[in-house]
Amino acid sequence: MHAGYSIVDELTQLSKQSGLKTWRLAGKELLPVVQGGMGVGVSAGGLAGAVAGLGAVGTISSVDLRRLHPDLMAQTGHLDKELDAGDRINAANLVALDREIQKAKDIASGHGLVAVNIMKALTSYEAYVSQSVTSGADAVVVGAGLPLDLPDLVVKNFGVALIPILSDARGVQLVVKKWEKKGRLPDAIVLEHPGLAGGHLGAAKLEDLHDERFNFDVAVPQILEFFRTMGIEGQIPLIAAGGIHCMEDIQKLQNLGVTAVQLGTAFATTQECDAAMGFKQVLAKAKPSDLVEFISVAGLPARAVLTPWLKKYLRLEDKLKQVAHIKNKCTMSFDCLKHCGLRDGNAGVGQFCIDKQLAHALKGELDKGLFFRGAGILPFGHEILPVKALMQWLLGGVRPLLAHGAIDV
Repeated sequence: MHAGYSIVDELTQLSKQSGLKTWRLAGKELLPVVQGGMGVGVSAGGLAGAVAGLGAVGTISSVDLRRLHPDLMAQTGHLDKELDAGDRINAANLVALDREIQKAKDIASGHGLVAVNIMKALTSYEAYVSQSVTSGADAVVVGAGLPLDLPDLVVKNFGVALIPILSDARGVQLVVKKWEKKGRLPDAIVLEHPGLAGGHLGAAKLEDLHDERFNFDVAVPQILEFFRTMGIEGQIPLIAAGGIHCMEDIQKLQNLGVTAVQLGTAFATTQECDAAMGFKQVLAKAKPSDLVEFISVAGLPARAVLTPWLKKYLRLEDKLKQVAHIKNKCTMSFDCLKHCGLRDGNAGVGQFCIDKQLAHALKGELDKGLFFRGAGILPFGHEILPVKALMQWLLGGVRPLLAHGAIDV
């Protein structure tokens, strides 16, 4: 290895030897891997910076990042009956978001890109977008709702890439046509398969999760044909998300016309993940039979590990829905979601506080936490390995070496 030859160079060479194509976004050549955003606090500056530092796209999840900062929690964790509690919590979260973006960029040292994932369903959606741009994020990724207004929130000359998360050709057509009228196209699109991804899923109903229209071999050709009819062929990279396990998966998807892939759970079980070790172990040890699909508090289908807390909640859900009523205020004084089944008394959706349950998961608290997880198998089983090992496996099929030998994957 000659002087100045970096791990980014090594991974780029490995990728090209595997026949994988690099891609360009925001003026940079990138490896064809994107780390998905995971909240609360699971993918923050540490993980996103580590991924970006290897020449890929690392993603910070914007929601409730104050939980990673003891000083901000000391200022806001006790807030309850104060009239300005929500404003103070939201302000602390914007400070935390800025800190995490700076942390990620420092770790990345100019390599890769640092993105921020923001849910359209958040009450502070617009504020998070503004803070992400102000703090120097390279890209803003928006899901959990159609981000038809995103081009209006970010001035084009700021140079921030705008990336919607969608799940089928119909959604892509709607967003692209609406954005084109505003004089801007998406810089890339994440095409997320709701039958395979974790967390909040892009389908209207549980029974729709495995509809064939979400299959990549159905959706990708439809989208590429739409791009051709619009005269924008080759202008919008597609990033496939959900179910990616290995180099061969990426090869097949690139042959189909996909530019890059996005993974969440695999990165959540790396050493650099910002969550507690207990969190990582819960995800790593979960088997497909341990996963459950249900309607979340925001009214969206979701996929998570069937932990003791989730088992209890699902057992009691019918009773909780029967007594659902409008609360005077958010139970956490936070109002994280525009529409919350628990706060708004909507008996048709989940009756729990998602921020509280995800915060317990962040700490690895099995009896209290909600652990979102993708449906696919993990590359390294129960092992918690560095991001570098995961990237070497995805880009070159390199099996990581442990004290007892190579992992059989």
